[in-house]
Amino acid sequence: MKKDDEQPRSFEASLEALEKIVKELEGGDLPLEKSLELFEEGIRLSRQCQERLSQAERRIEVLLRDNQGRPVVSAFEEAKVMSADNSAHNDENNF
Repeated sequence: MKKDDEQPRSFEASLEALEKIVKELEGGDLPLEKSLELFEEGIRLSRQCQERLSQAERRIEVLLRDNQGRPVVSAFEEAKVMSADNSAHNDENNF
């Protein structure tokens, strides 16, 4: 069966497979052809993961719009800003 015919993996399964490939390649004990094969598979998985993340981001953007299509600021953004402020504050304390 060709890889194109395989059922798509979940994001988590693709990421796990990609991590395994990276570990194998970092080991450096593979013949050139096997390394190239794994590298190609890793690139394919990386693109697949990136596309899934992009799709999730687009879905979130749609969900976070009001009935006129304007972006809605949510607590998530506030928490993100607060987290960044806390990191900056913690960095200042480290000096």
